Amino acid sequence: MRARSTLLALLVMLLFISGCTTAPPKNLDNVCEIFREKDDWYEDAADARDNWGSSIGTMMAMMHQESRFRAKAQPPREWLLGIIPWFRSSSAYGYSQAKDGTWEEYQRGSGNYGADRDDFDDAIDFIGWYNSVSMQRCNIKRDDTYHLYLAYHEGQGGFNRRTFKNKGWLKVVAKKVSARASRYNSQLASCEESLKEPWWHIF
Repeated sequence: MRARSTLLALLVMLLFISGCTTAPPKNLDNVCEIFREKDDWYEDAADARDNWGSSIGTMMAMMHQESRFRAKAQPPREWLLGIIPWFRSSSAYGYSQAKDGTWEEYQRGSGNYGADRDDFDDAIDFIGWYNSVSMQRCNIKRDDTYHLYLAYHEGQGGFNRRTFKNKGWLKVVAKKVSARASRYNSQLASCEESLKEPWWHIF
């Protein structure tokens, strides 16, 4: 009887935890709808923009490409002998798909040591931080989403070595991210004022 009660309690706990996982926005093609649905996301994105100088449209388009706004996104597992689930292809995780080492570099560089990859506010700040580093190390303009995404995917060292040069598929993806960033920025221009917290909200 006690074992049955313990099992039931564990099942309830698992259901509670899974219910707490943030679901992706319903409309991924409209940044205004995303921010209206997800309370606090606009303020988090605006803070990242103000901290690092990367546009909201660029950061959100990159996050869309990396995870489709899934908090716990991970690369698929490899399969050993076709039947045994094995290791994942990389340590990329969360909204931004940041790898372990890069995330640790972000924590040191930003001072945000308690940051979590499955928290939107930390993930959008990471993307802004990474773009700011790319702007400096790779001499990329802040509104050049195409090259910022290439640097994000290849790393700043890889970008400077032009490792993307013969990756036609990656260039196609970077163009899609750039087009989405332009669309998001255009959409945001029409709704941003309505998304801002009123001044009396701070009291």
